[in-house]
Amino acid sequence: MIPTRENALELLKKYNRTDSLIKHALAVEAVMRYMARKWNEDEEKWGIIGLIHDLDYEMYPDQHCSMTKKILEENDWPEEYIRAVLSHGWGLVTDIEPLTLMEKTLYAMDELTGLVVTSALVRPSKSVLDMEAKSVKKKWNDKRFAAGVNRTVIEQGAGLLGLTLDELITDCIMGMREVAEQIGLKGLLPQ
Repeated sequence: MIPTRENALELLKKYNRTDSLIKHALAVEAVMRYMARKWNEDEEKWGIIGLIHDLDYEMYPDQHCSMTKKILEENDWPEEYIRAVLSHGWGLVTDIEPLTLMEKTLYAMDELTGLVVTSALVRPSKSVLDMEAKSVKKKWNDKRFAAGVNRTVIEQGAGLLGLTLDELITDCIMGMREVAEQIGLKGLLPQ
């Protein structure tokens, strides 16, 4: 079976009810789609991988990724999709190293979206629509700011992709701008 976005969203909502987790999934999906277009890759596949990547996180946080594998296998998802999803937990909860461009992108962007969200919420506009990489970089070394974000993973991801941190952050922001309203980061900017 080749999954559709509808399949992925339905499955995501079956296992996740928390607004913040749904918004995170939508943010990662948007960034993955943006990057797929940038690199002339399969936007639909990349988006679906981004949308479903934290499928098990709300219900099975202690079994993150292992339950996703089980759920996706039970739903006849292709091995390529399952492997890509599992690779985002490399070195944290899985030993599956990101090898493809899609896997490396998911690995890099998953953590980064959290830092971008937090950075946007402390801005006067509360928006990604007027944000640039320097706003995120300004908070980079403050380990208390967005303390749950693993900056080492983001740096490793940028290295895997051959991008500078500024380039990676800019790409993440650009992707998230496309769904700013859906993820609550349109902010206070005028219509």
